[in-house]
Amino acid sequence: MAEALPRGVRLAVDWGSRRIGVAACDRDGALAYPVATVDALDPWDRLADLVTEYEPTAVVVGYPVTLAGTPGLAADRIAGLAAELADRLAARTGPGVWLVDERMTTAAAARQLHAAGRTSKQQRGIVDQQAAVAILDTVLAAERAGQTIGSRVEGRGEEERS
Repeated sequence: MAEALPRGVRLAVDWGSRRIGVAACDRDGALAYPVATVDALDPWDRLADLVTEYEPTAVVVGYPVTLAGTPGLAADRIAGLAAELADRLAARTGPGVWLVDERMTTAAAARQLHAAGRTSKQQRGIVDQQAAVAILDTVLAAERAGQTIGSRVEGRGEEERS
């Protein structure tokens, strides 16, 4: 079920198997921009540092959905990672975490970079950031249209804290 994200700075995360793209938006939600590429093998400290630095009201994690609208192959893995992120941020009184449909964001980001004259090799380090920007742009566009998208992630330890 869709739930409105709190207004303010938001971070978006495009979680790949090797790299994680991170983007942010301004407090007014007018502009999304690339922030960092994080190593997916051990991302927790760097993600926590980014949350501390940007002080977002929410973290949006791209959720892989097929063109038919069903969870994609990596959906369980991403949902588990988002739940772990929610737990880690809750332990630091951090922002909530939301899953948002990321359909076609990486492909769109790669096309955009290619159109800007970047080769595939040049794209490698930044395509994940651009995909995170696309995820956040989707959220911001929905907000401007008066829609809510995404679902809040309940961390694995949520029951223990209740």
